[in-house]
Amino acid sequence: MRGVSTLVSKVSRLRSRARLLGAARIASQGWGWPVLPGVGLDAEGACRCPRPECVIPGVHPHDPKLLAATTDARMIRWWWSRRPQAPVIVATGTHVCALSLPAEAGARVLDYFDALRVPTGPVITTPTRYVLLVAPYSFPELAELLETQDWVPTSLRYHGPGGYVVLPPSRTSTGALRWVRRPASTRRTPWLPVVGDLVEALVAASVAAPDGATLAP
Repeated sequence: MRGVSTLVSKVSRLRSRARLLGAARIASQGWGWPVLPGVGLDAEGACRCPRPECVIPGVHPHDPKLLAATTDARMIRWWWSRRPQAPVIVATGTHVCALSLPAEAGARVLDYFDALRVPTGPVITTPTRYVLLVAPYSFPELAELLETQDWVPTSLRYHGPGGYVVLPPSRTSTGALRWVRRPASTRRTPWLPVVGDLVEALVAASVAAPDGATLAP
């Protein structure tokens, strides 16, 4: 029985490695998004970076740095051959950006968007948050948009130029990421909504809760 268990575990690890490299290739070659490997977790589930109290263990850039993100197929293959279980990180700014909010609020707001027929692009869920991928925006554009809103949930985060998002099937210390709404194709760049359309709908859906976790039905 121990031999069977060991074999199953080995097959599972190999499949996981293949899925991570596959996700990196799809994002970079199919969608044109620059990627790089995240720092990853050690055998005990702790972050491999030198910070003892890392707040986002495993799922952030370290070595290589975020500026190294690329679409070069050879570089990507080399990275994941050395670190096959590394999370897949996409640099945001030029090709894709994102908004994220607490998972409970994210699930509710997708229902709200559907009711209003507000189209969304790909959506990722982490163990704690929903990440809505959007078309690239600049910080001046975002600042101008937010200035027109009377109130914006404080827990709404913006992943724009100089930032990043993590793609499924990467794992955090508390669980795996997955697609709530998958990109329509692995070979074409996914359609991405304009950030203003989603922010305005988010504000309309939100009630006066300081953490933005409570949304109108």
